[in-house]
Amino acid sequence: MSMNSQGRPSAIPAAGGTDSVTGTVTGNRGLQIEEPLIFEQDSAGRCGVDLPEAPKVASRLGGITPRARIGLPGLAEPQVVRHYTRLSQKNYAIDSGLYPLGSCTMKHNPRLNEKMARLPGFADVHPLQPVSTVQGALELMDQLAHWLKTLTGMAAVTLAPAAGAHGEMCGIMAIRAAHDARGDKARTKILVPESAHGTNPATAAACGYAVESIPATADGRVDLDALKAKLGPDVAGLMLTNPNTCGLFERDIIAIAEAVHGAGAYFYCDGANFNAIVGRVRPADLGIDVMHINLHKTFSTPHGGGGPGSGPVVFSEALAPYVPVPYVTHGPDGFALVEEAGDGPAFGRMKAFHGQMGMFTRALSYMLSHGADGLRQASGDAVLNANYVMARLEDVMTASFEGPCMHECLFDDRFLKGTGVTTLDIAKALIDEGFHPMTMYFPLVVHGALLIEPTETESKAGLDQFIDALRALAERAKSGDAAYFQGAPRLTPRRRLDETAAARKPVLRWVPPAPAEALAAD
Repeated sequence: MSMNSQGRPSAIPAAGGTDSVTGTVTGNRGLQIEEPLIFEQDSAGRCGVDLPEAPKVASRLGGITPRARIGLPGLAEPQVVRHYTRLSQKNYAIDSGLYPLGSCTMKHNPRLNEKMARLPGFADVHPLQPVSTVQGALELMDQLAHWLKTLTGMAAVTLAPAAGAHGEMCGIMAIRAAHDARGDKARTKILVPESAHGTNPATAAACGYAVESIPATADGRVDLDALKAKLGPDVAGLMLTNPNTCGLFERDIIAIAEAVHGAGAYFYCDGANFNAIVGRVRPADLGIDVMHINLHKTFSTPHGGGGPGSGPVVFSEALAPYVPVPYVTHGPDGFALVEEAGDGPAFGRMKAFHGQMGMFTRALSYMLSHGADGLRQASGDAVLNANYVMARLEDVMTASFEGPCMHECLFDDRFLKGTGVTTLDIAKALIDEGFHPMTMYFPLVVHGALLIEPTETESKAGLDQFIDALRALAERAKSGDAAYFQGAPRLTPRRRLDETAAARKPVLRWVPPAPAEALAAD
């Protein structure tokens, strides 16, 4: 069976023929059904519902008449149901198995939290309702804000930012507002370590700052001497991720904070990896001035599912006056929303309304159901699992830095040297084993990186199966069987595509094939 540009069979084999890839006449593989595009299933006049004849009305199109169908496919109801069901079965999800994406915290999120988010009064709340009708929702937001401040040791919080990068922008805007309030216009630079998340320098640049990189030491942490050498009256702040993107805790973080403050700058911390330390370390005790928290990484709600994010930002006392509106207050008449910044130093608001109510409900449900001891255990188990993976793989793969690690472990491609196998090849072969690949080629400071974050929600048995698969692949690569890897994946609905071409020249629109008579005329 020939394959089209999307990696799908272009036609069913002739009678008696079989697909060379799957070995079946249909292209199906057991219960894994080959699924054409919904447009390819189109049949003129077919519809899943009977509609009344459209009334005859005068055209408002200025004499323009339609020349053909508008291109929506005609399908019966069973076809539509089967199509989208089959598509859903091609998705890999945390509900299917281990999702070891490093830096992304793809962990199971309890269904209890989903149930709470769907309660009337939370699920159907509207941002323009009168405050008197949303007292329960405001109380929930107030409680969530309280616990975020308690867990971080910070003085103030805003729930408004819509995601992590939005939270980063909020933090840097607060730093700029603080410098502007002092009349300090000379601070034009933000320092960003090599091991920070990639959105950090982009955020600083978007806020009008020049970005200067801070190198790492041989053990994967911020070079304190290099940082001190770049601090000066032109530096507005430092953006640091801790634990960093190499999966390591910054041991010198207290000294880093003291140096930054000594230069008159502020210390922003990217809290995307807070899941590794929640309940164990309070960022305020480390000298951090402002930090965003990904509720969808740390306190429930799937990450990367296309749903809403949430990136609350916590502020130290030094930056508390610069918290943007809106925020909840509690007085003798109940809960209220402060909607206007007034004449104070705060920079205004981050977005039209107040954040994502569903995210707030899930997060508070997660916190209350775990309690202080449960949150502490969750972060501890995340670190334990990552170190277990590192310990069991470091004899067949090459760890980039000496352990112990934090919530994720980082390997590079030195163990593949001379094999003809690449990091990408390992990832593709891992798909055939039934696992989503780890994060590849990130962080950029490590060549051929393989970044694995097992999270706290995986059992030892599940981790052992994943580890055994990786060990076997590493040993197979070293045995000289490069051809096996270069042909992987073989068992997926789609085989390996030209990913570079797909990224640079994506096919975003389906074009129906030309009629046979048109082809004959050509």
